[in-house]
Amino acid sequence: MARWRDIKRGKISKKVKEIKLPPFTISPVVNRIKAFITDTFMLLMPLMYIVFYLVMGSREEFEEHMLLGWIYIFVPHFFIVITFWFFKSQTPGYKAYEIKLVDNKLQRPSLFKLVVRYFAFVLSTLLVGGLFLAIARKDKRTLHDLISGTMLIQLES
Repeated sequence: MARWRDIKRGKISKKVKEIKLPPFTISPVVNRIKAFITDTFMLLMPLMYIVFYLVMGSREEFEEHMLLGWIYIFVPHFFIVITFWFFKSQTPGYKAYEIKLVDNKLQRPSLFKLVVRYFAFVLSTLLVGGLFLAIARKDKRTLHDLISGTMLIQLES
C-alpha cells in the first residue's frame, strides 16, 4: 500500500485499475421479437387458458369480470418472469435465441431493476414508441432497457 505523501511527491505513481468488460454484442431486434413470441406462447397463453376456463369458467365470465381476469393472469406472470430473470437471467424465449439479460455492468441485474424492467415493459408497450427505440438507437436499447438500466446481450455460440 503506497503512502499518500509519496504519491503526492511523485515518488510512487498511483496505479489505476482499468475495468475491462468482456466483448459482447447487443441482441438483434429480430431475435428479441422471436423470444417475445416464444415467451408469450410458453408463459402467457397457458395462464390465459387456466384463467379463462378453469378459474373463471368461460370466456363470457372473463368478459364480465375482465379487470379481475387480467389481474389473475398478470400477477402469476409477473412472478414467473421475475423468477426466470432473477435465477437464470433468461426466460424460455431468451434461452431459445441465446439472449441474456444483464445490467449496464454486464452483471446479473438486481431484483429492483428486474421489477422496474417488468413494469417499464408494460409502459413501453402501451406507448408503442418505447419499443421502436431499439430500431432508432445504435445500442438497440428500448425504453424499458433505459429506464431499468438493463440490456439484452447475445450469447456466444
